[in-house]
Order: sequence, then C-alpha cells, then structure tokens
Amino acid sequence: MEYVLQTNALCKNYGRFKALSGLSITIPKGAIYGFVGKNGAGKTTLIRLICGLQEPSSGEYRLYGRKNTDRQIAKSRRRMGAVVETPSVYPDMTAEENLRQQYRILGLPSFDGISDILRLVGLENTGKKKVKNFSLGMRQRMGIAIALAGDPDFLVLDEPANGLDPQGIVEMRELILKLNRERQITVLISSHILDELSKLATHYGFIDNGRCLKEISAEELNAACRKCLRVEVSNTGALARVLEKQGIEYKILSDISADIFAEISLSALAQALAEENAELRTAKERNESLESYYIDLIGGEKHA
Repeated sequence: MEYVLQTNALCKNYGRFKALSGLSITIPKGAIYGFVGKNGAGKTTLIRLICGLQEPSSGEYRLYGRKNTDRQIAKSRRRMGAVVETPSVYPDMTAEENLRQQYRILGLPSFDGISDILRLVGLENTGKKKVKNFSLGMRQRMGIAIALAGDPDFLVLDEPANGLDPQGIVEMRELILKLNRERQITVLISSHILDELSKLATHYGFIDNGRCLKEISAEELNAACRKCLRVEVSNTGALARVLEKQGIEYKILSDISADIFAEISLSALAQALAEENAELRTAKERNESLESYYIDLIGGEKHA
C-alpha cells in the first residue's frame, strides 16, 4: 500500500509538556483520514510539524516516502495544501485577488486555474465582494481555495467545520468528498465533530495525550459498531446463563444492563429469564456511534 504520510515515534516537547509522545500513524494514498482527539490531544501539533512550521523533538515522519530530515523534503511539501486553525486570507481583498496573491507567493507562472478553483469551492459568483464580508462558511471555503492554489494531492484541514451552521457543514462535507472523489486528493481532517466525520472518513486515527491509541478503517469501524439490543434486567448473572445456553454473544455493561448481539425473541427471553427468577425490564435496539466508540476507547485506555 502506498502512503502519503507515515510518522514513527514522533515526539514534540514544549519545555516539560509533551504535545506528542511517540505518535505513529499511516495515511494511505486516496484516503479521507479522520484524526480524532479532544482539544489538546496533539492534533494541531502534528499538522504544524508536517507543514514544516515546527520541528519534532525526536522521531521522524515521511511525506511521500521522504524523511523529514531529507534535504528534498520541501519538494514533498509542495504537494500539500493546508488550512491550519483559521484560514489565512486577506480580508480587504476579493476571492479572486486572494488567489492571485497566493499564486504570486507560490511563484506560479500565470493565473490560469483561478476561475476553476473558485468554481470548485463555490465562490465563483462573489465578484467584488471582499472576504471580510463573507460568511464563516465562505471564509472556510476561501481557505481551502488558497490551499488548492498549488494543485496539491494532499490536503490537510484542521477543524474545517468548526463554528459552521448546519448548511455550512453540509457544504464543507460535499466539497471535501468532491475533492477526494473527483480529484483523487488525499485528505487529513482533524476534527472533534465526530458525527460529521463519520459521514466522510475512510480511515481513522484516534489520538490521546499525544499518542495514537488505534488506527482503523471505516469498514472495520462499522463492523465494530454493530447493531445490538440493549436490555435492562433485574439480574445480569441470570441473563448471562440464559444467553450462554443459547450460544448468543453478549456484553455485560453493569449489574442490570447488557448488549445482545443477535436477533432474539423478547417474549422467549422474558420467559427464560423468569425461569431463572429474573425479569426483563426494557429492551431497545442500538447502533454504536463513532462518538461512543471513541469514548469507550479513551476510557478503556485510561483504565487499562
């Protein structure tokens, strides 16, 4: 498998504080990689490192196979576009003027392609409207337009949906999917809006306290987040005996609750529990979300 980004035991210290503590992740070419972690987990620190804004304290990373210590690493970075924290735009310029300025910064020989980029991000009809008068969603798309100026095939987005209204979130999602599917751009998305991320990502990396707890594909995650029947009973010991007799998979959650991973007759279950002097109190179908998976992962790690 070809990887756009690989990190190996990457560390970044600020004095005594360890922002990254042996982080190892791999981002396959063509993926939409959801980088999941709470604020302060180290997501933005990684992005700053791979963009060349800071240097690691130890460990290494590779961009398109080139080590960060390679003299030619700048060539790999030219294949990247990034929006870190807030979009870097000139508020008193129009969308087109912002792109022209970015083209000059990059040393591009002509302004060809600017109209295509504006059309791609949905800003082709903004005319002489200055960026300072754009909505938050428009400014976020302007930031992505600037990141696309160098025709990158790896796009890094730090909290792209942060602060957007529902319509803006939908527009951002559709834009990211379009860039990935139509232009084959690999995307790294740092986000804590997990419900939205689950509609985009093909791969996930879960980070906490500067290290990766788990990497998983969307297919593997969907398999892990199986549908189940959440039941409350008077005695989970009795429930376990009943289910084990029938060879049914289950998970005890507390003294009174459990998840059952099978289609089961509630009347038959209630009768079997009654024979064990126990009672079925409630039953509800449930589908574990990305958010609950992440919380369980973090909780399990803290109590490991």
